[in-house]
Amino acid sequence: MLLIDPRQVLCQTAPQISLMTRSRAMVMSRFARRFSVVGAFLVCCLATCALAQHPVTTDPTINPGSLVESISTYRTDPGTGILVFTVFADRTGIRIDRQALLKLVKVTDHSALVAITEDNARGFFTNVPLGSYEVEVSAVGYLSSHKELQVLDSQRPAEIEIVLRRDPEAINLDVAGAIMSPKARKQAKHAISALKSGNLPAAQKQLDQAYKLAPSSPEVNFLLGYLYFEKKDFAQAGNFLGTAASSNPHNAQALTLLGRANLERNDYPAARSALEQAVLADFDNWLPHDLLADTYLRQKNYDKARDEAQIAITKGKALASPAQLVLGESLLSLGQNQAGIQALNTFLAESPKNSLANQVRKLIAEISERNAAPEAAGNSATSEAPVASVDPLAAVSAPTLSVRSWQPPSIDDVKPALASGASCPTATVIEESGKRVEELVQDLARFAAIEDLFHQPLDAFGLPIRTETRKYNYVASISAPTPGSVTITEYRADKLTLAGYPDQIASTGFVTLALVFHPDMRNDFDMECEGLGDWQGQATWLVHFRQRPDRPNRMHSYKLGEQIFPVDLKGRAWITADKFQIVRIEADMVKPMPEIRLLSEHQAVEYGPVPFPKKKTVLWLPKTAEIYFDFRKHYYYRRHSFDHYLLFSVDAEEKRKEPKG
Repeated sequence: MLLIDPRQVLCQTAPQISLMTRSRAMVMSRFARRFSVVGAFLVCCLATCALAQHPVTTDPTINPGSLVESISTYRTDPGTGILVFTVFADRTGIRIDRQALLKLVKVTDHSALVAITEDNARGFFTNVPLGSYEVEVSAVGYLSSHKELQVLDSQRPAEIEIVLRRDPEAINLDVAGAIMSPKARKQAKHAISALKSGNLPAAQKQLDQAYKLAPSSPEVNFLLGYLYFEKKDFAQAGNFLGTAASSNPHNAQALTLLGRANLERNDYPAARSALEQAVLADFDNWLPHDLLADTYLRQKNYDKARDEAQIAITKGKALASPAQLVLGESLLSLGQNQAGIQALNTFLAESPKNSLANQVRKLIAEISERNAAPEAAGNSATSEAPVASVDPLAAVSAPTLSVRSWQPPSIDDVKPALASGASCPTATVIEESGKRVEELVQDLARFAAIEDLFHQPLDAFGLPIRTETRKYNYVASISAPTPGSVTITEYRADKLTLAGYPDQIASTGFVTLALVFHPDMRNDFDMECEGLGDWQGQATWLVHFRQRPDRPNRMHSYKLGEQIFPVDLKGRAWITADKFQIVRIEADMVKPMPEIRLLSEHQAVEYGPVPFPKKKTVLWLPKTAEIYFDFRKHYYYRRHSFDHYLLFSVDAEEKRKEPKG
C-alpha cells in the first residue's frame, strides 16, 4: 500500500514528499501483515516513488560481497576460486558493447551468485567454493548462453570467454567504430536514442544531419532504413537498406530487414534475392529462413517454401511459430491437407493470442469441411486451398528493440514445460501447500537473518544507471492485536530512517507472497493446477492464481493520502511434488494503474530449507525476494537476499510440527 501525505503534495514549498507502502496486507480474518515503504524525493514537491521488491531465480545470498571487486585485483578466501568472464558479441575478438548479467549456479545445491560485467565486458566472481557450476550469461538484444564449468583451482583466476549471439528478433541500432567522423557518430548516437524512445521526428532530424556528413556509411544507411521501415515507407527503407547491404554484403541484419521491406511492398524477386543472401550470411538465424519461406510461398514455389519453413522451425523452435503458418499453407497448397492442418494447429497452440488466430481457425474449418464433403474424394490433391486469406507476414513480430528485457515476461506470457500425461491432484496440492504456508508463518517468528539489499535505478532501456548495496539485520515478529487475527511485522535494526535506504526507498514484506495459499486467504483467488513441471531439477506442481473480482483484495494495495488503491495480483507457484513446499512464486499486476502511475510490477520469491544443527531442526524460509517496477516514470530493480540465519529459542511448552527439508 502506497501512502502519500496530501498536505505535502499540495504545498508547493514543501521540500520533500513522504511515501509509505504497505504490501500484502492481511488485516482481516486470521492473518494480517504490515508493510511499509517510505521514500522521499526532492523535485518540485513531486513524489518520486517508494515501493517494494520481488525475488527471482537466483540466490545471491551466498556471498553478495564477491560481486563488487576491482577488476585489476582479486581477493578470495582460502580454498575458494576466482572466475573471470569476458563476454563477446557474435564472435571472439569483439567485446560486447553493453552490460551482461552473469548468473553462476552451483550444481549440488542450486545456490547462485550474480554479477554484472564492467565497461570492458569483463565480470568476475570471488570466494567461489570448489565444485561444479553452470553459468548463464544474458544481455539486452542477445540470446542467453549457458556453459558448464568446474572450479578446481584456488591459486589463480580462471579466465572464461563467452560468445553471445544476437537475438534475431531484436534490431541492433548501435553504431560500430567504423570510418565516420566524430560529429557524424555523435549525430547517429543521438538518433539511436530517439529511435529507441520511439521519437521518429527527432531521429529523422539527427539522421539527416549524419547522412550529410557520412552518406556512404553503412551504419547511417541502416539506421535510415530502419527509420523508414518504422514509418512504413518501405520503398525508402529499401533504398537505404540496399545501400547498407551493398557496402557490407555480409551484414545479415541489413539483408534480413531489406528482404522484409521488399516483402511488405510485394517485390518478391527483390525480397528473395536479399533473403537468400541473409541465409548465407547467418544460416543459424531462423528469421531469414522464415521470411524466405514466405517469399517462396507468394511465388507459389511450395516445395521450397515448405523446406525453408521446416529449417526455420528447426533453428528457432518455439520462437519460430510464424513458420508453422507458412509450413501449413505450403502443405495445403501441395494437397497434403492433414499435414497442413497439423502445422496450422501447432501455430495456434504456440501463438494462441496472435492476431491471425481467428483467420487460421476459419481456414482449418474450411479445409476440414472440404475433406468431409463427398465430392472431395479423389480431388483433394488437385484442388488448391484458399491460402490467400491468411497473410503469414502479419504473424511475424515487428522488428523492435527488446527495450523491456530488464523486466521478466508476465507469467501469462510464459508457457512452462509440463510432463505429458501427468494429471494434477488439484485439491490435494492446494490443501497441503496451505498447511506448509501455515508452518511458514510460524517459522517467520522464529528467526533473524542478515539481509543484503541490491538496488539499481534503470534507464529507459533497462540498463543500470548505478548499483547500490546495503546490509541489514532482519527480524520478523508475530503479534495478535485482536482475537482471531495475527500480524506479521518485519524490522531492519539500526536502519529505520530513509537515509539508510538507496534512493530513500524502503521496501519490506514481499517475502510473504506465499500467503496467497494460506487457508484464510486462498479463497480470494481463482487457482488452477497447470500440471507437473520442473524447478532446478526438482519435480513441482505448477499452480496459477488470480485475484477474484468478487472477493476483497487483502494482499497488495497502495494508499495515497486517504485514498486506497488495491492492486490485484496474478501469479504462478512452483510446489514440490513430494512435500508440497512452495519453492518459488511469481506475481504480476492484473492490470496497470495509470491513476497512480504504476505501470508494471513483477515480483518473485524463492524459499528453501534452512538447517539449524544445534537445534536439530529445519525451517522452510525465504531465500530471495526481487521486484522490477515501473513507477512514476522511473524504473527500478531490487533484490533482497537472506543469509546467516539465527533461530530464536522457543518456549519448551510450545508444540508445533517442524517442516521437513
